[in-house]
Amino acid sequence: MDSWKMRWGINQWAAFFENQALPVMVRSKEWLERLDAEEGEAPSPKDLSDIVLQDPLLCLRLLREAERRKSHRLDRETTTALAAILQLGSDEFRALLQSSPTVDENNAGLLLVEQRAHIAARLALAWSTGRGDLNPDEVALAALLGGVGDLLLWVYAPEIPEKAAELLRSGRAARSAQAQLLACGFAFKDLTLQCAERWRLPALVIQLLRGSESARARMTRVCSNAARHILDESETSELALAADLVEAARLIPNAGVDWLASALVMCPEARRTRVAELAQAQHGAEFGG
Repeated sequence: MDSWKMRWGINQWAAFFENQALPVMVRSKEWLERLDAEEGEAPSPKDLSDIVLQDPLLCLRLLREAERRKSHRLDRETTTALAAILQLGSDEFRALLQSSPTVDENNAGLLLVEQRAHIAARLALAWSTGRGDLNPDEVALAALLGGVGDLLLWVYAPEIPEKAAELLRSGRAARSAQAQLLACGFAFKDLTLQCAERWRLPALVIQLLRGSESARARMTRVCSNAARHILDESETSELALAADLVEAARLIPNAGVDWLASALVMCPEARRTRVAELAQAQHGAEFGG
């Protein structure tokens, strides 16, 4: 990266990203090829939306394209991957995916943030469904896009998140947001919101990303936190994950700790059991204990 870009502020980075061809995960193209080979007919829009909900950069690319082509006659926002595919058309979506550049899979930092986004979306879908949300896919999409600022920096300016990570590891910063401010002068979450607003993503998605105190926004936030704690191997991560279960329980009436923990399918069973026990022990009354 050119050294002068290290002096860019949040507005300059958002403007720069707006003119870039966003890459997608290699596996997204492979998934489409596999569907084509396995299906006797063309994959359904629902099959295609499943690809999107595991690839945050593809999701962002799709929403941007759907917004660009949206008819002014539409009176509803496009707030799910399926709706965006239906609006664009399956053939147009396929062309968009097949023509997209792919990420560098040697970029470990990018892969970690992408994995965190994928886990957050899976949790949001499971917990929002259990909560009886009218459209769990909307919450899942917002959770998937929660780390877009981080992802874009890892793609185009990895020196910045690498510097933030080093500040955190060295102890010169106590928290991620502080490390980011020291590294580049802005928090990565603020970059996510700046990009979402600049690209005119649906207002509902921006509201959920902003973390307003609606139950759905809180659900988006707790799923993002839980995903980060799932991937954290520090000694305190299980305590933090147990606290996430408690927060999720406050949002889901009658949810039991075992049911909440069962959604942590990306954790080994032994770890799920320990986290459930910690949540029950610390906040048993909230689970009817």
